[in-house]
Parts: sequence; C-alpha cells; structure tokens
Amino acid sequence: MLRLNSKPKKGLVGVDISSTSVKILELSVKGGRYEVVSYAIAPLPEGAVVEKNIVNPEAVSEAIQAAIEQGNPRSDAAAFAVPTASVISKVIEMDQDMNDDEREVQIRLDAEQYIPFALDEVSLDFEVLSVVPNKTNKVNVLLVATRTENVDTRNEALIYAGLTPKVADVESLTVERAFTVFENTLPIAAKVIALFDIGHSMMTLSILDHGKIVYTREHNFGGRQLTLDIQDRYGLSYAEAGRAKKEDTLPDDYESEVLHPFMDSLAQQAMRSLQLFFSASPYDEIDHVLLAGGTANLEGLAKFLQSTLGYRVTVADPFLQMTFSPQVNIKQIKQDAPSLMVACGAALRSFD
Repeated sequence: MLRLNSKPKKGLVGVDISSTSVKILELSVKGGRYEVVSYAIAPLPEGAVVEKNIVNPEAVSEAIQAAIEQGNPRSDAAAFAVPTASVISKVIEMDQDMNDDEREVQIRLDAEQYIPFALDEVSLDFEVLSVVPNKTNKVNVLLVATRTENVDTRNEALIYAGLTPKVADVESLTVERAFTVFENTLPIAAKVIALFDIGHSMMTLSILDHGKIVYTREHNFGGRQLTLDIQDRYGLSYAEAGRAKKEDTLPDDYESEVLHPFMDSLAQQAMRSLQLFFSASPYDEIDHVLLAGGTANLEGLAKFLQSTLGYRVTVADPFLQMTFSPQVNIKQIKQDAPSLMVACGAALRSFD
C-alpha cells in the first residue's frame, strides 16, 4: 500500500526499522522457490527510535548504511513499512465499474468521512478486494492512510543511506504477506492464529483468520523488561545487562531468579491479550500460537507458553521453505528469522 512510485524493474530490499535495530532482506526466485539473496541486522543506539517513531534520523541512516555494508544487497530499491498504529485502514463500498483514477477522485472527495486529518497532510492508497455479497455492482475497497510525515521520515532515512524508496507498506500487511510463505507448514486445522510479536518494548498480538489479520493490539511489554530485570538483580549497567543476556554469561541463579519470573510475566501478558481479544470480538477460541520478534527464540519460551496458555506454540520462520545464497549465514538467519517477518513481507513486494 501507499505506493510511492511504479513497480521497479529490479528487486526490492525490504527494510524494517524497529526500536533497537534496522533489518534489511533481499529475495529472488530460483528454481521455483524463494531465495534469500542477502540480509543484515544493524543495531540502533538507545532512543533513536521510540515506540516506532524515528527520533534520530541520522542514527537510523547510519544503521541502514551499516546493514547495507554488511549484507551487500544487489538492489538499491527499497520497500519499507509504516507502523500499523500510525495507519488508518477502512474497507469501503464503491461502484464496480470505476477505474482507479475515478476511485481516487471519489475517495479524496469523501475523505473527511474516513480520515480525521487534513488531506494535504496525508498519504493514502487503496486496493480493490472483492465484490460485495448480494451487490453485484459494488466492490469492497481497502483504504489505507497515514500522516505523510510517517512516510517522509523513513523515506529520508533510506535516501541518506543510499537506497531509493519505491514502496511504503503497512507493518500488518507485511506480516500477512510473510505468513503466506510458511502457513502451509502449520497444522492443517490451524485456521485462527494468534501471532505474538515480542519486540524490545512492545508486544503486539495479531490474530490471523485464514491468513488475514482481523485484530491487532499493542501492549507495553517486551524483551527490554528482561534486560532491566538482569540489571536490577546483578547491579549491572543497562548495556552490560544486555551484553550478558546476549552472550549467556550470567550467574547460575539467572534462570530461577530472573528468566522464569520474566516468562511468567510474559505469559500473563499474553493471556490477558487473548482475553481482551475474545471479549472484543465474536471469536471465543484460537487454533495455534506463533511467536515472532527478537524475544521469540528465548530458550524454553515456546514450550513454557504452550503449557501455560494451553495452545500449540511454535516460533515463526518465514524461511522454512526458502533457499539461501552462498553469502547468507544460514545458522544466523535461522536464529534471526522470527524478527525478520516485516523485512521479509516488505521484500516480497518485489513479486507483486
């Protein structure tokens, strides 16, 4: 959505700017299968991105440059995602016989009904979804809009890093797209999926029904809490705590005194999120839980949540059925896979 230019002739580098890092990923098709051509993750300094808002554009550009140097992508054309919370999306009915130009004119004329901002402050796009049941002359149209500044700040960061932005997407839509490339690896009866994306400071619950996101809610809880718990328990600085967590150099009582209480808190947050979803929707059950984000691979977490929540829990891996170019470190990308859903979904825009 929010296409900035026409479809490029070469592939797109998917770019995901999160609170702690920049992730880039490039895909191609080889022998009828997707291939990961290049990927890289570069850390961001604390405070450069706060709650998915870019606060320090220069630091973000430098991180993108570092990722480019590390990953060495073939293309300089990029697709990126705008945070779902910054986007307004609505499904509206329109006449079936309109062309795209006529639709755009009509949407702009009716914009005040859908968008609570001045039209000159907004970037928008639309996509025809399907014919409206029992109304053969009407179609459902997905309208997506965001403040232009949300697009421009990411645009500028990419341009300063040497990339050419071609497509702006929405995080939830990139996750949907990434899900399509591995959903056939899930149990056949798993139709309603709860996807918990456990990031640095936020945990996002997305509910997918037959591959389409029908519900999204963010909660202020993430891997940062574990780092703070380590810092508090062992008298370390925040940076030292993060390093010790990553390098697994913590004392013997770490699991019992810090890790397990953190996982208990995470499980409580997850259960509360599901209860809120059930109370706010017609759903009263889910079939499967997927974990994504930088905290998803925490040792023992999937098994712990499975026993606590009572649902089958697996870790998301969009690369399960993909091949890899020789320059990709397969062991590392498998470790990073749960945190690459957005970058993967953005890179898949190459094949629209």
